[in-house]
Amino acid sequence: MSFLSESRSGLTRSFEVSIARPSDYVALLKPRVMSLVVFTAFTGILIAPTHMNPVLGIASLLAIAIGAGASGALNMWYDADIDALMRRTEKRPIPSGRMRREDALGFGLVLSVLSVMTLGIVANWLAAALLGFTIFFYVAIYTMWLKRATPQNIVIGGAAGALPPVVGYAAATGEVSLASIALFAIIFVWTPPHFWALALVKAEEYGRAGVPMLPNVKGAGRTRRDILLYTLLLAPLGLLPWLMGFASLAYGIIAAALGAAMLMFAVRVCYNRTGPQAGRCAMQLFGFSILYLFLLFAEIAGERALVILTSNLAW
Repeated sequence: MSFLSESRSGLTRSFEVSIARPSDYVALLKPRVMSLVVFTAFTGILIAPTHMNPVLGIASLLAIAIGAGASGALNMWYDADIDALMRRTEKRPIPSGRMRREDALGFGLVLSVLSVMTLGIVANWLAAALLGFTIFFYVAIYTMWLKRATPQNIVIGGAAGALPPVVGYAAATGEVSLASIALFAIIFVWTPPHFWALALVKAEEYGRAGVPMLPNVKGAGRTRRDILLYTLLLAPLGLLPWLMGFASLAYGIIAAALGAAMLMFAVRVCYNRTGPQAGRCAMQLFGFSILYLFLLFAEIAGERALVILTSNLAW
């Protein structure tokens, strides 16, 4: 840990002058992660029994997007030392030297306050509190503590990434329901096999950066086993929206097929343990897991949007 502390202080001393461009501030927001947050929060809004005013709905999604971006900026501020040691993150604005850490900190804090206050004003304060808790959990609990302390970091920390549909539902209704919790559960259980598949390939980098990811602490064999176990749990969980009645039979069929495919990829990861094929199987699972979650939520969102459109036309 002393090495990480020295690296962080070294970065602070080295990057005295900020030459950040607008694109660097955009990069701080982690746009790809933000898009997933907005999409799942939008699905949470759509499954609500009450139809949210479109203007307030768009404003709420914008606030949630800003909150997600704030989390990303604060994550990059704190993790600058780790990012500098990993190939896939070394070109981010802070480790590359284009931005000072204090600028990223200020940017993230301003966006955090702005997003929570905006959501409270345009929607309700329960949704705002949930968004504030999500930002706090991701930054303070996951980034500052769990990520550097335990190989189960992504399991517990995954709660932050699973909360957006709950926040969206609360924005539309002012409450939390079993339906929104079901969407939370799907994302929560999906997160470990998704990230561990990538960690299998990047284990050496994580080890060099001092991040205790499961493959470089417990070994690749344990990681493959846990990927399979979580995927076995995820496949039936994906059916919950249909079983609970807020998605159609068509969704149930799609979820079953996607769950079976996800399980097939997980089994391939378990049985291909050495050589280039092992890495390819892990990256295939990583890639398919993104498609899996997108298609599940897209089907729910599409169905609910069609119901809302049909009811408005009938009215």
